[in-house]
Amino acid sequence: MVRDFNDLQFFAAVVLHRGFSAGARALGVPKSRLSRRVALLEKRLGVRLLDRTTRGLGLTEVGQQVFEHARAAMMEAEAAEEAAARMQSEPRGLVRMSSPLGFQSVIAAALPAFLAAHPRLRVQCVVTNRRVDLIHEGVDVAIRVRGRLGTVAKRTKLGL
Repeated sequence: MVRDFNDLQFFAAVVLHRGFSAGARALGVPKSRLSRRVALLEKRLGVRLLDRTTRGLGLTEVGQQVFEHARAAMMEAEAAEEAAARMQSEPRGLVRMSSPLGFQSVIAAALPAFLAAHPRLRVQCVVTNRRVDLIHEGVDVAIRVRGRLGTVAKRTKLGL
């Protein structure tokens, strides 16, 4: 069975806003789409969720139960989005970094201010002169220093 969780959101909006027109305005979708999707949800579930009258809408007994679950699902979806936004807004967790011997003093000088600015971040430094395998050793950042610094230039056929 194909599930479209948007249908639960559409149904919940109709119930929360006490009608198709108000629910459609709240979601920013056409009323016809909202009506069609709620009808498809009822067909897929094989039950009538809403009692439609000229004076308004009412929930059937099964409609009330489905609404409670739909509302809980919407609240959980919002909580998941908020959790993801929080995780993106502030760096956190462990960062494993590799640096060559002799370079650790440069890192140690800058690290306290960096960690003060990002209190939920932890840094583990691996100091070694060997070239680490980032993937297999679980290293996030590797600082590599060449033996000789300077400009590398090649002569072209044109002598430039």
